[in-house]
Amino acid sequence: MSGSEHIAVSRLEDTTPCLSHETQMVSQENLRWFALRIRSKHEVMVATALHSKGYEEFLPLYRSRRRWSDRFKETHRPLFPGYVFCRFDVNRRLPILVTPAVMLIVGSGKTPLPVDDAEIATLQSIVKSGLKAQPWPFLQVGQRVRIDQGALEGIEGVLLGLRKPHRLVVSVTLLQRSVAVEIDDQWATPISQCGSFSKSQ
Repeated sequence: MSGSEHIAVSRLEDTTPCLSHETQMVSQENLRWFALRIRSKHEVMVATALHSKGYEEFLPLYRSRRRWSDRFKETHRPLFPGYVFCRFDVNRRLPILVTPAVMLIVGSGKTPLPVDDAEIATLQSIVKSGLKAQPWPFLQVGQRVRIDQGALEGIEGVLLGLRKPHRLVVSVTLLQRSVAVEIDDQWATPISQCGSFSKSQ
C-alpha cells in the first residue's frame, strides 16, 4: 500500500462491544465496502472466516501458471496480495478486527475509509467474466473507455496499449493498485473527458 496516510485502525481504540449476529443485522444503507490489510498468505483463511461470521467478503483471485521443477502448475492467487474486501457497518467493526490475521482496516488517520462501490462492482465483473486478468501498477492516465459488449459490458477503465493484447486497467483508488484484464479492442468505446485524459502510449 502506497502513501503514508494509510495507517492502521487500532484494535485498542475500537471499544464497540461484541454483539450477537441478530444485533449485527443493520440497515443496508449502513453497510460499506472496506479493504482489510491481511498478514501475508492468509487471504483465503480470512475470507473464509469472515464468510462464516455472516459477512459479505470479496477476495478477487486470478489464475497464475508457474513452473514447478519439471512441470507447470496453475494456481489461484490474489489480485491484491495482502488484502481482503469486506462489507460491514464501520460502527460495528470489532468482530472484523478480532478475526485472526486481520491487521487493520485501511483508512486515513484514525478513520477507516470505504472503497467505492463502483470499483468493487467492476472487480466483481472481471472475476465473473473469466477473462485473463493480472495485478498491474496503479494507473490513472490514459484513454478512458467504456465496454459496450462482451462479458464486461457496462464497466469503465483505462485502455492500455495500441497493440494486441489490449488491456483494460481498472483501479482501487484507496489502495493505489490496479488490475489489468485482456479485452477485444472492438468492445471498447472512448469516453470524452474534456481533455482530462491523454492517449496512452
